[in-house]
Amino acid sequence: MAVKQDLEPNEAAQGDSIVAVKPQAPQLPALRPERDTQRMLGRLAEAEAALAEAIAEEHADEVARAVKLTVLMPVYNERTTIREIVRRVLEGGLCDELVIVDDCSTDGTRDILIELDRLPQVRVFLHGYNRGKGAALRTAMVHARGEVVLIQDADLEYDPADYARLVEPIERGDADVVFGSRFLDAENHNSTPLHLLGNRLLTWASNVTTGLKLTDMETCYKVFRRGATRGMNLREDRFGFEPELTAKLARRGCRVVEVPVSYNGRTWSDGKKIGMRDALRALWCIVRYAWVD
Repeated sequence: MAVKQDLEPNEAAQGDSIVAVKPQAPQLPALRPERDTQRMLGRLAEAEAALAEAIAEEHADEVARAVKLTVLMPVYNERTTIREIVRRVLEGGLCDELVIVDDCSTDGTRDILIELDRLPQVRVFLHGYNRGKGAALRTAMVHARGEVVLIQDADLEYDPADYARLVEPIERGDADVVFGSRFLDAENHNSTPLHLLGNRLLTWASNVTTGLKLTDMETCYKVFRRGATRGMNLREDRFGFEPELTAKLARRGCRVVEVPVSYNGRTWSDGKKIGMRDALRALWCIVRYAWVD
């Protein structure tokens, strides 16, 4: 499986072709004139059965190739965690396709991803320069083939063991979109006071402008049917992607619910990348995308 160099999502979509090699139906055995009518009918029956079996096998292959859940993973300089998070995602058993977009990592992450791209469920795309988390997610969304899409960070803060509870409301038909909230379980959020305060402020502002009643707008875990974002013009390249996506899903009238998820928060010394500038940009995006597409 070749790793794809991806500079622009639209270019990637046009250049990414999937070739399915279907099994060939067996040729009918040659029928020669026979005096024995029963023998001729027997040969025809055998050929008909062989053809039916080939058609059944072809259909089974198509079902096996069908992708139900696609996990989107934006990555930037996560050399120490990338192998473990990919292992957890795949061993959970619910991920049918893992689309990883590397946002021009410089710490050796790319070398690891080239290895991981050999795994049958994994597809890796590489940005030619650092464009931001939002841009990486837009690229990943272009290549997603699953009916349901789930966003997963690569830093081990969020646990793929929560996938079942995240997908369940959509499978039941109770929701179009599910957010995994770190704050529905008060003893489980494991956030620093500053991050907690910032998140509550941004979530409150988002709720005011969207009419939603979220407890964690900034959560990584956003799960939705792929059709929910079809035709959506997503613009934000960096962390403004979270409030932009939330606002545009709300404006489309999507049914959004939250479920509690576990969280093992990192500090800046551990490698956390979001900062005050990102928070201010998020606040601006909350206001902007409440009314502007």
